[in-house]
Amino acid sequence: MSAPEARFVITNMPQTARFLVAGGSAALLNWLVRFPLSLVMPFPAAVTIANIIGMVFGFVAYRHFVFPGSKRLLAHQLRDFIVVNLFSMAVVVAVSVAFADYVLPSIGFHWQVEAISHAIGIGAGAVSNFFGHRQFSFARD
Repeated sequence: MSAPEARFVITNMPQTARFLVAGGSAALLNWLVRFPLSLVMPFPAAVTIANIIGMVFGFVAYRHFVFPGSKRLLAHQLRDFIVVNLFSMAVVVAVSVAFADYVLPSIGFHWQVEAISHAIGIGAGAVSNFFGHRQFSFARD
């Protein structure tokens, strides 16, 4: 499938489905990038940096594929996107660290704790991201 064909398919999907594709792609990138980062830095820092990388990808994907009708200035979209994502990042990092350091070990779960904890953290931030971006970042004024 060529790039124009893929764009046509994506832009004709319902907004919620486009959000899931774009957000899922950003979340997957966020999750995958954390693995090499964890080799050179502590888990909380790796989760934070991975989240920022996913956030940059997410901004472009959301702006072009999920919320393309916004008439707001790019600077306002970017500012509000960052604010929404800072809240989400706090949730992702807090949930990831809580699961890695406390929840999973307390139930005797020790297999791929950081990977699973990070995935749970990413999931915890997804719902607030959708509503925050729809209401603020890419609102149709």
